[in-house]
Amino acid sequence: MLTLTFEDGTVRLDGLAESGLSTADLPGVETDDRSLVARAPAHRYAAVRSALDERGVAYEDRVLPEERLDVSHSYDLRDYQREALDAWRDEGDRGVLELPTGSGKTVIAVAAVAALGVPTLVVVPTIDLLEQWRRELETEFEVPVGQFGGGEQTQERITVSTYDSAYLRAEDVGGDFGFVVFDEVHHLGGEGYRDVARLLAAPARLGLTATFERPDGAHEVIAELVGPKVHELSVEELAGDHLAEYEVRRVEVELTPEEREAYEEAQGTFVDYLKRSDLSLTSGSDYRKLVMRSGSDPKAREALLAKQRARRIMMNSDAKVAKLASILDRHRGDRIIVFTAHTDLVYRLSERFLLPAVTNETGAAERREILGRFRDGTYSRVVTANVLDEGVDVPDANVAVLLAGSGSEREFAQRLGRILRPKADGGRATLYELVSVETAEERVADRRR
Repeated sequence: MLTLTFEDGTVRLDGLAESGLSTADLPGVETDDRSLVARAPAHRYAAVRSALDERGVAYEDRVLPEERLDVSHSYDLRDYQREALDAWRDEGDRGVLELPTGSGKTVIAVAAVAALGVPTLVVVPTIDLLEQWRRELETEFEVPVGQFGGGEQTQERITVSTYDSAYLRAEDVGGDFGFVVFDEVHHLGGEGYRDVARLLAAPARLGLTATFERPDGAHEVIAELVGPKVHELSVEELAGDHLAEYEVRRVEVELTPEEREAYEEAQGTFVDYLKRSDLSLTSGSDYRKLVMRSGSDPKAREALLAKQRARRIMMNSDAKVAKLASILDRHRGDRIIVFTAHTDLVYRLSERFLLPAVTNETGAAERREILGRFRDGTYSRVVTANVLDEGVDVPDANVAVLLAGSGSEREFAQRLGRILRPKADGGRATLYELVSVETAEERVADRRR
């Protein structure tokens, strides 16, 4: 009889010829030239099994453990969370949910784990998320939860892993889990991380994200490995009832005469080089060409450094700092997160306004202490550069100030999401977006919106 087993990140098919089939009859199945055994990538397991069932071929399935999990959850799912879960189940327990930050995607995933009742692997991008998921699962299910990453390698029937650790372990444990949850699933589009999904046999797959599409088009690969986007909701659809009402205020500021002169000189050097080299400001591929040329062409390097100088001037202008002072004064009773693009500006603002600072240089213990004090009200405001965009459980705030950022829609959505959790008093959330006028920052701001 045809037998299916998991082996080193693949599904091995023994007895294929005896069953009257060839590798061409099944999706993804090929003959391994080294062992002369028919194999399929592990992620094709569900498709192989479905093809065999359609053909009425008898087979023995040893790929996944037969054990079941006896777990339940105490959540009272909101209507939109139930609709999202139902949409995913209707698609055969495969696919991606795109929901805003703060909408309770973790709640939906926990409900899915309880509904399926099979060994589950949860994959997350950061150590902070690793710890948050483990606490949530242990609290809700009251069972041991394993961990791959953060200095620990323990496996349980429910295990949480970073993407990095999953990349290293998937080939060995890919046949141990029937369900895999990819939190912040857009990370799976990275070249190396794709192998995490390819090496796992789990037929049930759930991707969670606030912004599914990637500028590089890699979301199409994610759809192949996890399933298509099966449900989505926007911030606008949830604001008021399930998320805080909000407004985005774009505040335009002027460069000082000295800043303007320095900006125009630096930006001019950059643009002039692009024109001479027939490169485009709006083309990502052309910008990558410039970066590559800068390694050997002094003029290209000069242009790239000039671009960086211009960017720092427009993003870190004195007028932005002055405007931040007035915003902080206006919102003295509010909980505020200030976002910047550069670490040096974080420390400058921290010193000037006595704001607790969180950067990529902040140790994990110190970061937890700062956010803990922000949560309990000891601190009412923090300033950060990028590290609180995702993967960190940030306490509720109702005001965000975006001094500088990229043109990424994902980054903007994540920063907005930091202030959208429902407010007990029904209050509104406000995001201030500070933009230096008559600079390239205007295009950047338009692009992310």
